[in-house]
Parts: sequence; structure tokens; C-alpha cells
Amino acid sequence: MISNSYQALLVTARDLPRWIKQAILIVFDVFALSATLWLSFVLRYSSWRLPLTADEIAIVLTAPLIAIPVFIKSGLYRAVIRYLPERALWTVVQAMTVAAICWVVFLFLMALAGRGIVPRSVPIIYWGLGVLVIAGSRFAAKKLLGPITDQRQERPILIYGAGDSGRQLASALRQQAKHLVLGFIDNNAKLFGRDVAGLRVYSPDTLPSLIEHYGIKEVILSMPSLTAHRRREIVALLSGHGVKIRTLPSVSDLVSGKYLVGQIKEIDIDDLLGRSSVPSEPQLIRSMIEGRTIMVTGAGGSIGSELCRLIVKWRPQRLVLFEANEFALYNIERELSALPDNVVVPVLGSVTNAARVRHAIVQHGVKAVFHAAAHKHVPLVEANVIEGVQNNVMGTLTVSNIAFENGVDSFVLISTDKAVRPTNVMGATKRWAEIIVRQKAFDAIEAGTEQKFSAVRFGNVLGSNGSVVPLFKEQIANGGPLTLTDLEMTRYFMSIHEAAELIVQAGALSEGGDVFLLDMGEPVLIKDLAENMIRLAGLTVRNDENPEGDIDIVVTGKRPGEKMFEELFYNDASASTTAHPKILRAKRAGERRVGTPEALAQLQQAIEDQDEQSVRRILFDFIQNRDDGLEP
Repeated sequence: MISNSYQALLVTARDLPRWIKQAILIVFDVFALSATLWLSFVLRYSSWRLPLTADEIAIVLTAPLIAIPVFIKSGLYRAVIRYLPERALWTVVQAMTVAAICWVVFLFLMALAGRGIVPRSVPIIYWGLGVLVIAGSRFAAKKLLGPITDQRQERPILIYGAGDSGRQLASALRQQAKHLVLGFIDNNAKLFGRDVAGLRVYSPDTLPSLIEHYGIKEVILSMPSLTAHRRREIVALLSGHGVKIRTLPSVSDLVSGKYLVGQIKEIDIDDLLGRSSVPSEPQLIRSMIEGRTIMVTGAGGSIGSELCRLIVKWRPQRLVLFEANEFALYNIERELSALPDNVVVPVLGSVTNAARVRHAIVQHGVKAVFHAAAHKHVPLVEANVIEGVQNNVMGTLTVSNIAFENGVDSFVLISTDKAVRPTNVMGATKRWAEIIVRQKAFDAIEAGTEQKFSAVRFGNVLGSNGSVVPLFKEQIANGGPLTLTDLEMTRYFMSIHEAAELIVQAGALSEGGDVFLLDMGEPVLIKDLAENMIRLAGLTVRNDENPEGDIDIVVTGKRPGEKMFEELFYNDASASTTAHPKILRAKRAGERRVGTPEALAQLQQAIEDQDEQSVRRILFDFIQNRDDGLEP
């Protein structure tokens, strides 16, 4: 058992600056090689006589003086002893061979000058003993330092990018005991094999061997100016090696002061999803928000809260947070109230409570409503049909009616791709909500109020409450398995911040009665998403090809109402471009008021009767009986 005093000594040795440890090794090697050469003469002559003449002293001293530069060039003083791989023995053999040959050349030149004769067996003995001493000293130190290293829980890491930011990051990380920087990875072939900031630069092709021999646990991307496409390529390359991947913040985050160079953050899963976001149009956001009183329903939810965070940055006159969940309302109100120069009004209430909605809109003079309140979890809504319809359909009807009656200028419904040809109750309720908002837009046109009612339809948002990404993160943290309903299932994804920006901009583009479609990029296989998230966590997928992997992926089968793939359009040809490249506008169909009020009345009666079968029947029959080929 290692004594406390011995552990303290090892800790002190470990904490010495790198240059001091390198100097100690060089001094040790000078004395060790000198002693080794003297011992070689002793074994050859069977005599313990010390070197006395100037020529003998020169012969003994020149050996380490020749060997040290060779060792430096070979990287023997750059390697971290605690993580010295077994193959380092071959490096010692190579370095010692070159050093011995150079020394023999020196001896030959001395012999030509008549300054000393060395037996031919001495260089061979010197080479063998030198390999034993140099290699043995390194591996002995590794053995001694190993236990204390494990106790300190250092993480051996590589930095991807040997530029200025990489050097600054290496300097910052060296000051933290929990990080052990072993070198750089870089794509610049001119840097391969060179030292930058005292660390060797390696080719990306050497990553597997570096991980195997040095036990690399983490790679940090240190190229803040990377394009999104190049970042995805690098992350995809690294994620297949079972290491945790983190990144230096982007240039914009560094310039804004959100992060410092020494700070690193987790890689976002959207770095692997193939999306490239487009900068927002400030004028569109400003025209929608600045100086106006805005109300967000469902303000404590994923989309609602992100909308609120965006809105307060654009100096609204007042922001009304309408939320039914007390704790969610408390959290978002506390977060936004801590920001300077904004007026935030928390309103606790349900969107189905007409009196509460009317009071919030009238009392605060609301001019724009973002209607994000909805029950959206497909299996839960499928199991609670009446509540889902009451909240999503009747709630939308209530809020849109009151907004119309009280002169709200802009009304934006947050919809979903599940509203297109819905196969589940949640999707059907959102399709009804779109129809209600469209009919209200026609009411505004007929009344000449110039009010704008529109809907924004998009797919899954990364990290939103109840979505697959937080579920996968939780399952990975618990050691797996990750559960998929089908290996061929696909979904559209975008970041929550991008979704919020596009929603506000779509509202500004509204002409009344629009259904806007956000460009979601290409659909993503959920299986690929699961595998990427496992790899980003520094783990490996357990499957037939890799039975010793860390996390299983298990197929559980489709849930009730679940679709294999989602659609954004009823008819692709119906979509036209707008002033924003990521926002499309569905072609507006003619007014179709026939049957809508009657169907709503029937639906309301079925809800009051708690007749779930009738609610479900009316919900789907009304949609299917409409000519959706002309709908967006």
C-alpha cells in the first residue's frame, strides 16, 4: 500500500512544470548513459577502472551528448510517462540505435586522429545496456506514477486544431488538474510531426492508434471559425472512435463574451443533422416585436419559452406570459425578469378559459399573439382524447375568437408537421387548429380589420420537452438501452432557437390566412440520431458487429397513431417562396366555411358529454371529408 508521504511525493512530481520534468529526464539520461558506457568498458575489460585520461573522458561524455539531441528529435522527452504505450519501446530502440551509430562515427573520426581506440564490442554492449536503462527507467516511472494518476482522475485529451485558439486552449487546460493534453490533431500536413506549444501535432489518420495507445478519452475541437458543413464532417469522423467530443465556442460567442477561450462546451446534436441555419432578418423581427405588447400562450413550454427569450431581446413594450403550468410560468418569469429593461407580466390560466384569456388581452392591450399552448405528446394525447381536443382545438378557437374581437393585429399559431394527413389525435387537433385560424383570417378580411391570422408548421425541435433527444440523453446517462419504435422511422429536426426566430419572421410576413412551412432540411433516420448521440457521449453502439459495445439500441414497435415519416405539405406544388429562404408559404385555398361551425358545435357537445368515441369520429371525419388536395 502506498504511504501518504509517498503519495504526496508522487503528487509533487506530477505537478512539476513540464519543462522541469523534461530537464530532469535529460540530466538523468546524461548520467545514465555515461554510467552505461563506463559499464560497457568494465564488462569488456573486466576491470573497474574509472576513465582518467582526457581521451577516455571525452569518449564517455560524447556518448550522451550525441544521444540527447537524437532522443529529443525522437520525442522521448515529449511523451507523457504515465501514458507511455508499450510500443514506445520500439521508439527507444530506434533512438538508441541512431545514437550508437552516430557515436561510432565519432569514434572513427577520433581514431583517425589518433586520439583513442575503442574495442568493437563496446558500442554493441553500450547499445544493449542503453536500451535497457532508458526504456526501463520510463516504464518504471510509469508503474510508479500510475496509481496516483488514477486517483486524480485525469482525462487524457487531444485538441483538434493547432492554430492560435488551439494553443490558447492548451495553455488554459494545462492549468486544470483534471485535463492532460497529449497533443494536437490538425489537417495541415506541414505541421505533422512538429511541436506546437510543446505538444506534438498528429495527422487525423493516427487518431485510432493514439486512442488505443494513450487511452484518449476526449477530443476538443478548437477551430471556432469552422463552417457548419466542415464541423459536421469532423464530428462525424471523430464520433466513430468512442471518444467524447466537445468544442471551443464559435467566434460569435467568443466575441460577444458569452464564452472565454479556455471554456469548452458540449457538441450539439444538430452539428450532425446536416442543417445549415440562415441568419435572421432583423427588420422582420423588429417590425413584429419592437414597441408592441406581445402575448405568448404556453409561455413556459419548450417553444413558448424560447419565443419569450427571443422577444425580450427586441424591446417589446410588454410581454405577457400566458401559461397553465404554475411551475413553468414561475421559471420563465423569473428568468426573464432578471434581464434589464423589460416588462414581463405572468398570467396563470388555461387557453380554454375565455374569461381569463379576454382579461389578459384587454387589460394589457395585446397587439400580437403567438399561440404555442398545446398538448403535443402523441401517445399521451392518444390516451386522453377529450382533453387533447379540448385544449388544442377549443383552446385555439377561444384564443383566436377573443384576439379577433379585441383588435389584436397579429395572431400566429404554432402548428406541426403531424397536422398533414394526420394519423393520430394530436396531429388531427393541430389540423383543426389550422383550419380555425384560417377561417378567422377570412372573418378579418370580410370585416376589413386588417388583422393577420396565420399558422407556422414545422417538424421536431431539438431538445424540446417530451422529444426524442432528451429521452435518448436520459437513456444514455442510465447506461441504455436506447429505444426506437422502428429502424426505418424518420423525422425532421431543427434547433429550438432557429425555430423561434423563423416563427417570429413568418408572423411578420403574414398577409392573412397563411400557412407558413419552415424549411426543415432533409429528414433524419431516428436510428442514425440514436447512434450519433451514443458516439457523441464517448461510447460505442453494442450490436452484432460490436458485441462488446457500451449501449444497446432496442426496437419496441410503433406506438398508437405514430407515423413512419412526417410531411410538411399536402401538396408540394402548393408551396411558394417568401422573402426569407427558410420560410415557404402554402398556396391559399378559397374560403371554406361550410360545415366548420356545425362541426365545432358537434365536437363541443361530444366533449361535454365525455363521449370519447364521438369526439374521435368527428375529429377525423371532418378532416377527411374536406378536399385536402387543395389545402396547404
